[in-house]
Amino acid sequence: MVDQVDTPSRPQGPTGDALAAEERIYVASQWQLAWWKFRKHKVAVAGTIVILLLAVLGLFCEFFAPEDPHIYDVDYTYGPPQRLRFVDETGFGLQPFVYGHTSSRDPETLVVIYVLDQTQRHNVSLFVRGAPYRLWGLFDTDLHLFGIDGPDTRLYLCGADRKGRDILSRTIYGTRISLSIGLVGVFLSLVLGIVIGGVSGYYGGAIDDAIQRVIEFLRSMPSIPLWMALSAALPAQWPVIRVYFGITVILSLIGWTGLARVVRGRFLSLRGEDFVMAARLAGASEMRVITRHMVPSFTSHIIATITLAIPNMILSETSLSFLGLGLRAPIVSWGVLLQEAQNVQTIVLAPWLFIPGLFVVIAVLAFNFMGDGLRDAADPYMR
Repeated sequence: MVDQVDTPSRPQGPTGDALAAEERIYVASQWQLAWWKFRKHKVAVAGTIVILLLAVLGLFCEFFAPEDPHIYDVDYTYGPPQRLRFVDETGFGLQPFVYGHTSSRDPETLVVIYVLDQTQRHNVSLFVRGAPYRLWGLFDTDLHLFGIDGPDTRLYLCGADRKGRDILSRTIYGTRISLSIGLVGVFLSLVLGIVIGGVSGYYGGAIDDAIQRVIEFLRSMPSIPLWMALSAALPAQWPVIRVYFGITVILSLIGWTGLARVVRGRFLSLRGEDFVMAARLAGASEMRVITRHMVPSFTSHIIATITLAIPNMILSETSLSFLGLGLRAPIVSWGVLLQEAQNVQTIVLAPWLFIPGLFVVIAVLAFNFMGDGLRDAADPYMR
């Protein structure tokens, strides 16, 4: 008998699923690789979801807001938030409701005191008829996502301001203005930054020196005095829409310098590369060399700069409006709403006036998280 000799086992090759996944990577496009890498960044995906929710909230703010943001109630000045409840003296129920309040004035401090009145129960329902509005200036309706289905009764889930206006509804309306001014301002800054920075880095010489001196002059000026000077140039009698676009242009004129510096540096390093020289020898025009060869090669840098510039635009608008130099009432933005929180005594008595600031923090963090993921996804081959 011949003894059976144990032969060493051969290393197992990749399984069929692994081979299929590897082949799919080899034939995938640049956009597919970027998407696969982006969705692995869980924090960036969460930030993107938050941004999309805020965008939907801004687009349909009239539908999501339970009350008209401009209607005030002097009987509920600095009224506290109404807590959404499901349990009463009879037990638990699926129908949410809120209790009303009765008010009295402290004889010594003259501060209005609100006491919960359990005899006033108001049911909160979905898809109720409330204050009429004109959606996008095209459709007349009075349908709201939620609210109190009853006449002469208002819902204050986040409390009221000094005129008795609903803070939640005003914050939802402010989402449209604050987000759009950031997106529009960054778009204008993107165009200015790529064009001016590209010209500076591509041609160099005297053109580069002149553009860089202008950028250095703008960046050397303190931001707040520059904002004050440009905002003071806007006529006080301008309508709300014109003031809105004026503030957007002001923020864009100040915010393009950082992106221009980034684009200029990348152009200086790329204009001597082999693929750029090959495109020129092949007869490509200067515009084609810039738009089809140079700019796409540093897309990740542009994306990172843009996503960081959007929250900066939002913070800039909020700061200007908070100081009274930006948007003004009756327009509603997060910065305009935070003007109510300038008084320390008001903050102590009504801390819910800081709720618009919470939306600012959430939006800025979400844009930063999304920008971090987009920056990594724009270069899917980086390890």
